[in-house]
Amino acid sequence: MIPPLKPGAKLLQTDGPVIETARLILRPWRSSDIAANTAMLSDPGTARYIAPDGQPVTSEINGWRNAAVISGHWALYGFGMFAVEERSSGRYIGRVGPWSPPGWPGLEVGWGIASECRGQGYAVEAARASIDWVFATFEIEEIIHCIRSDNAPSQAVARKLGARNDREGDLLGKPVEIWVTSRKSWAAQN
Repeated sequence: MIPPLKPGAKLLQTDGPVIETARLILRPWRSSDIAANTAMLSDPGTARYIAPDGQPVTSEINGWRNAAVISGHWALYGFGMFAVEERSSGRYIGRVGPWSPPGWPGLEVGWGIASECRGQGYAVEAARASIDWVFATFEIEEIIHCIRSDNAPSQAVARKLGARNDREGDLLGKPVEIWVTSRKSWAAQN
């Protein structure tokens, strides 16, 4: 629990970019996102692909740590995965966006959408907005997407984005496919 602040005291607030799409708001994280993110990561099918150890996140402290790492990426680098909010309801539905912690094979735009919100095109919509933002912000020629070979839904998202399966890689000791979205191909299709 955060104690009340003294009059005039200020705390650090992350005020990163906010991106709005037809159905979504991509924004910096809030403490109110922690419980919903933890609930998303408690699903074994979701955790399998996006939790660092592939295991469901079921405790409040581990859910807080996961959100703190993502928020810390924002604080340290000035960018990171956006919290994705459904415009119509205001609810947190996942996280999508740029990610490049130490040891990562490149600047990734990744996605993780809560299981009850999948199949509605949210991952593609949010990833498109994130890729647009990354290419408008950074001088890079390609964005990667690290996808396990058995993750057919994420491969389908990558295909819809126009990404190509470029090479095999290693991520946190596990083999992954490195899919690539190049600036040139992105500009040609958008």
